[in-house]
Amino acid sequence: MHLFAKKSVALLAGGLIAISLSAASFAAEKTLYDRLGGKAALQAVVGELWNNVAADARINGRFKHTKPEAFGGQLVEFLCQASGGPCRYQGKDMKSAHTGMKLTDAEFNALAEDTTKALNKFKVPAKEQSEVIGMLASLKGDVVGR
Repeated sequence: MHLFAKKSVALLAGGLIAISLSAASFAAEKTLYDRLGGKAALQAVVGELWNNVAADARINGRFKHTKPEAFGGQLVEFLCQASGGPCRYQGKDMKSAHTGMKLTDAEFNALAEDTTKALNKFKVPAKEQSEVIGMLASLKGDVVGR
């Protein structure tokens, strides 16, 4: 084989290996939505979160006029979209949705604790729990004190 042809074959083989490794690492990078288990898993966690909130005297009064299906449906869609899933949240933005509610830090933290309890019940790994709580924590400024 000619020297130029040998170098071309070696370069081509090296390039294909690099492409294969890149594709494998790309495939390994799943969205949070996928790592959580998809929409059915989100629905299960949100259903458990509703149970936790309903039993939590610190905040259940805030939800006394809220229908579980409305709360659950909107939260599932929000989490689905925010975690990289195929859903499109169509509710109000967080500032508008919470204006006039004057939620406190303590109430926000109670909801975060109830969320963690729900995630723990379904044995969601710590990394994913941290990402979910981080997503919710990023909304605190749009929710508390409005």
